[in-house]
Amino acid sequence: MRSTAPLDQIRLLLEQRHENPFAILGPHEVEADGQKMLAIRAYLPHCSQAWVVDGPHGQEICRPMRRIHPAGVFEVLCPPNGNGHPHYQLRVTDASGNTTTMHDPYRFPPLLTDYDLYLLNEGKHYRAYEKLGAQLRTIDGVDGVNFAVWAPNATSVSVIGDFNGWDGRRHPMRKHIPAGFWELFIPGLGEGTLYKYQIRYHDRVWDKADPFGFAAELPPRTASKVVDLNRYKWHDAEWLARRAQTDWFRKPILIYEVHLGSWRRPGDDPRRWMTYRELAHQLVEYVKQMGYTHIELLPISEHPLTASWGYQTTGYYAVTSRYGTPHDFMYFVDLCHQNGIGVIIDWVPAHFPKDGHGLARFDGTALYEHEDPRQGEHKDWGTLIFNYGRHEVRNFLVANALFWFDKYHVDGIRVDAVASMLYLDYSRRDGEWIPNEYGGRENLKAIAFLREMNEQVHLQFPGVLTIAEESTAWPSVSRPTYVGGLGFSMKWNMGWMNDTLRYMRHDPIHRKYHHDELTFSLIYAFHENFVLPLSHDEVVHGKGSLLGKMPGDLWQRFANLRLLLSYMWTHPGKKLLFMGSDFGQWNEWDFDSSLQWDLLQWEPHQGVHKMVADLNRLVQREPALHEVDFDGRGFEWIDCHNYEDSTLSYIRRALDPNDYLVVACNFTPVPRFRHRLGVPELCWYEEIFNSDSMYYGGSNLGNGPGVQAEPIPNHGRPASIQVVLPPLATIILKPRRG
Repeated sequence: MRSTAPLDQIRLLLEQRHENPFAILGPHEVEADGQKMLAIRAYLPHCSQAWVVDGPHGQEICRPMRRIHPAGVFEVLCPPNGNGHPHYQLRVTDASGNTTTMHDPYRFPPLLTDYDLYLLNEGKHYRAYEKLGAQLRTIDGVDGVNFAVWAPNATSVSVIGDFNGWDGRRHPMRKHIPAGFWELFIPGLGEGTLYKYQIRYHDRVWDKADPFGFAAELPPRTASKVVDLNRYKWHDAEWLARRAQTDWFRKPILIYEVHLGSWRRPGDDPRRWMTYRELAHQLVEYVKQMGYTHIELLPISEHPLTASWGYQTTGYYAVTSRYGTPHDFMYFVDLCHQNGIGVIIDWVPAHFPKDGHGLARFDGTALYEHEDPRQGEHKDWGTLIFNYGRHEVRNFLVANALFWFDKYHVDGIRVDAVASMLYLDYSRRDGEWIPNEYGGRENLKAIAFLREMNEQVHLQFPGVLTIAEESTAWPSVSRPTYVGGLGFSMKWNMGWMNDTLRYMRHDPIHRKYHHDELTFSLIYAFHENFVLPLSHDEVVHGKGSLLGKMPGDLWQRFANLRLLLSYMWTHPGKKLLFMGSDFGQWNEWDFDSSLQWDLLQWEPHQGVHKMVADLNRLVQREPALHEVDFDGRGFEWIDCHNYEDSTLSYIRRALDPNDYLVVACNFTPVPRFRHRLGVPELCWYEEIFNSDSMYYGGSNLGNGPGVQAEPIPNHGRPASIQVVLPPLATIILKPRRG
């Protein structure tokens, strides 16, 4: 049919191969019968009739549109209004006879600026989450949502959703060339809108969730959801101001690691997950009662498989809808801050799953990942590896780290599986990996990404923490980038964890043959800023619970667990303990059921519980146990050689070297009477902690109120004390002068 529109442009539009539907749709100045006219076109495949409604001066003018193609392309010619930017609406009647009036998406200008596109392509748009994804906007007084997505190799991209019947013909997007970002403002949409991107790559079509989506449907449904993250009113300004001035290296950090779905289930329905708001009140109360300083959450970003615990992320910018809305999670963090508790989240930039709605082959090509499986696939986990050398991918990840600090006020990220990022040959045999440009095994692009991420996080959010789960001897993980480090605040001490648990599994009669498994950690304890972790990874996959690992009869198992935890709490380094271990759960952790809270009716479990709470308060109260965790000045051996008796003794010092504690551990069930320890000075040493106390379920051997030092040199020190070392126990003594 006769039209001012080029036929080849109409054909591309109908075939869904048009990179710029704005070239044909919306208002266009044209020549018709020798006059300048305004041609307004719309693609309305669901409609039988359409009109343009124009009333800029309050007087409505309604012009019928001609169908210029049977597939539903309409056009009307109007006299130009002179201002070059016509304000009109479309009135349409669908096949069922329903008539509605709507704004035309194709009359609005793009919102992404040339500068935005430049920064995105350079990988330096650190607030990309304020431009990409689904952004609520008001343009010329019209409310709607601006959609923007990176898909440079796609033939076409459309926004589909519950608002257009998931019909990819209705809202094709404009491609910014050569940047590769697609954009469309759709008026009339608001919070709660469900949507995806329908992506065409030549003859193939699929639907993808939004990589920058801020919320998602409850799995197994996979659509993204429009949400306004700026609507929540925060009440944690005092916490944030104090955080920015805090030197966490000198402060106690006692982390309670939690999987939200299995921490506790509602009493009325144990099959249901608790919500973020329910968890906020119960978890905050528990953490305060126990004396932890931080909560660390297993990944709360959206993930399709609950059994992955969140480590196979599809929605990097969306909190999982399993426990509520983004605002509900903001409430959780806010309440933690109002009660003096920091929030750390696990973050997974090392890999992502192959689920069809996710990042895998997003635009029909290996966009976020590598094409070559020798670079792009983790065979162990069945996942894909990010292409850290691509600017836009690096931007996606760096901006994502900043996003959690900015929009959700989190206090730290623990970065998962850093070792798998650092090494190109990680878990690969010869021939299954590609060396870097220098022939080495180091992933130089991943290293650059981690350094940039850490630099930007610490620059933009002073006082927050970045913590690496890194299991190799890679040097300077927790050292600044300007001295060649990766820039993390801290690093998990996986060596300490493995050696200590291996030692504790031995029957005490054999422990003297493995004494070095305890002492070795102090050779490297100050090479990094270490967190000592007894995490979820140690109580799954057939490894059993911490209590289940302990040898001996029932009494010895509990005594060994108390010994393990009290030794850990006095060892240099910040502390992390997974939920359930602080009361001696028997069962291996199950992500699909609640912790065994009923065990707290039994005295041995109560004893472990009380002891952990007392240890937490002791660490917070005693500077010697937290001020110098990362420096050799904070630790001195008294005796590390007594392998025959399987005992250790050492001193922990504060920044003030005169403020110190004496610690002694007995790793056998044999009490050591008249055990002599060298001490720095002649004074009274008060016993301030004893894991064998009857209050904790122990045998109640110990040193009463304390012991008096004698002028008997021992262990190279001028004085000594004679103490009772209880069986399978730790004691802590503090000098009292005058």
